[in-house]
Amino acid sequence: MARHIIHFTGPINASTCGNLISTCSRALDKGAETLQLNIATMGGECSYGFTLYNFLRALPTAVHTHNLGTVESMGNILFLAGERRTACRYSKFLFHPFHWTLHGSVDHARMAEYAMSLDYDLRLYAQIVAERTEGAAEVLDVPSYLMAYPRILGPKEAFENGMIHAIDEMRIEAGTSQWSVHA
Repeated sequence: MARHIIHFTGPINASTCGNLISTCSRALDKGAETLQLNIATMGGECSYGFTLYNFLRALPTAVHTHNLGTVESMGNILFLAGERRTACRYSKFLFHPFHWTLHGSVDHARMAEYAMSLDYDLRLYAQIVAERTEGAAEVLDVPSYLMAYPRILGPKEAFENGMIHAIDEMRIEAGTSQWSVHA
């Protein structure tokens, strides 16, 4: 089985979203039967995180996600796209409140739109986490983490909460096809 590894090390934004889609497509064109996405990210923009989640879930091949060291914020959604999910022994997952940076003046209608969008993104995020971790020994209180009380999960907690299926260093065999997407 031809396994291709894609190392994703950077923020989730328009540039890395386009690059990851392009890289996955090229790997598939080169015969990848399994994609292993090694992730190290501090997160990024919600719209691109949800886009990548949907893209990876739609691929015609198995996708395995692996936490190389830290998966934070919107990175959790990218990570949960994996059918099989693992993490290194020395890694973490961070859930924390959403925030936006506003530039210039904002009228009432635009502020209402922003609040509505934040609420929708929070519900979508919580729904994805709940679906992908269903049946876990401990249920994550994602709305709480995204609104006020951040939470860090180490690998053992991530296993108990259904974020990962195993703690594994995921050694890279010689000759494995590797790709890289970074900022």
